Amino acid sequence: MIPFIDLPFIWLSNLLGASKDELKLIFCIIISYPFARLLKQLPDNEPWKKNLFLISVSFFYLVGIFDLWGGIRTLFISAAGAYAIAAYIDGPYMPWIGFVYLMGHMLYSHLYRELYPAPGVVDVTGAQMVLVMKLTSFCWSVYDGRLPEEGLSDFQKDRRLTKLPPLLDYTAYVLYFPALFAGPSFDFREFERWLDCSMFDVVIPDSKSGGTKRKRKIPKTNGAALWKGATGLGWILVFTKLSTIYSAEFALSDTYMEYSFARRVWFIYVFGLVARLKYYGVWTLTDGACILSGLGYNGVDEKGNIKWDRVTNVNAWKLETAENSRAYLENWNMNTNKWLRNYVYLRVTPKGKKPGFRSSMATFGTSALWHGISPGYYLTFVTASLVQTVAKNFRRHVRPIFMALDQKSPGPYKKIYDIFGFLATQIAFSYVVAPFIILGLGDSLRLWGRLWFFVHVGIFASMAFFSSPGKPWLQARQKKRLGRLQPSRTTSLESVHQSRSGPMGLPENPEEDLQELQEEMRQEFLLRKKSLAAKRQAASKGKKAK
Repeated sequence: MIPFIDLPFIWLSNLLGASKDELKLIFCIIISYPFARLLKQLPDNEPWKKNLFLISVSFFYLVGIFDLWGGIRTLFISAAGAYAIAAYIDGPYMPWIGFVYLMGHMLYSHLYRELYPAPGVVDVTGAQMVLVMKLTSFCWSVYDGRLPEEGLSDFQKDRRLTKLPPLLDYTAYVLYFPALFAGPSFDFREFERWLDCSMFDVVIPDSKSGGTKRKRKIPKTNGAALWKGATGLGWILVFTKLSTIYSAEFALSDTYMEYSFARRVWFIYVFGLVARLKYYGVWTLTDGACILSGLGYNGVDEKGNIKWDRVTNVNAWKLETAENSRAYLENWNMNTNKWLRNYVYLRVTPKGKKPGFRSSMATFGTSALWHGISPGYYLTFVTASLVQTVAKNFRRHVRPIFMALDQKSPGPYKKIYDIFGFLATQIAFSYVVAPFIILGLGDSLRLWGRLWFFVHVGIFASMAFFSSPGKPWLQARQKKRLGRLQPSRTTSLESVHQSRSGPMGLPENPEEDLQELQEEMRQEFLLRKKSLAAKRQAASKGKKAK
């Protein structure tokens, strides 16, 4: 570590009330902006210089700022192991071996952090979580590169690697400094296209021939990056101001219980919002650094405007104004959603079959373990999956009543449904995510108890209603008004993927998944019963023959 590097951060920590390591993390992200500007100035035809620069800056962060020699060892074990697995293991189990190896190594880090907690201290676990997403997708990309192209989806064709990359390129991908500690995650093929600048190939009019031609043009990134940087710093400053007021300590104090129930609910809503501000700030800052380096480039829209959302990880406005659970979750930790869908949910599903219970549960388990082993994570995930079920029932059986007869345009009272959906979604998820912030089992249940478990009461009341004659009554009203029932699910495989793959690994509909499991078990029981009867019949015939 650089001598005396801690002194200014200790002073700032005393001034702002934030921990020294958290301030160091923000500092590293901020100075990634000038470093990213320098990175962009390096010659495009000499990518090795960019690689060495990426690696050097990351080592400066890990060792010079944080003194994380052990963290370098942890990242090396994950990265070297994944590369060796991809290089020396062939066949369909290769990516799964890589997945188990990387998840197992990360689980060890989670266990160590849980057994030896150090609040406010930044270790390498966050960087390792990002690396797990990057390296499991790397193993799948190598595996896809060994398969015939005809049997791959468009996404697989786009991300496949037909040969192992050079070690220097791979190391730079692992240690890409703008996304080192907090993400975002991205695939190696995207990094490779950024490195050789093929990402910036555009089609422009050719004045000589009258047609079009391809031109490599790296657009200016300063404006978009600086806007992200300013926005991210704004989120961080607001978080710093409000986090001491809306804290877990206060929510668990005796003073909190002096508030009325409505005020306690309001507090828990702002408590969740303030906790999210930290993530908004960090993710927006890292997004800006990626944009400044050029990696955030995502082509142009239909109006010709440049899109800088390739690695965007959160859309704060859409999340905070979401009117349903899917919109809420899809705009949070967006790159993790992509990873869970493309490299867990769809990979678990056998080729030619539609995703079902096993895919949902594998994705749910992966998402939960990836986040950590604290009980609060699991309280949040299980409750959120129940919220998903209730929300889907309302969308399927109640929303059509508020729509016009064509079911595309809103009816005269649709605004009432939207307002109800907004309030229910925002309040419910503020309650649901509280254990995600508190983490401890006892304190999480204590806080929910102080709110009379009102969201759980609403969940089970709604599930009871949709399991009662209330559901046929809604269906009858829907059928009378529309002349038909809204289809419960679509039939095409792609639409099934869209409807069943819940964001953040949550089961889209646990009730349907459990029904599917019960049906599979029933079919298996009947098959075994039939097989046993056939064996007995054959044995009986054999005895008679003797």
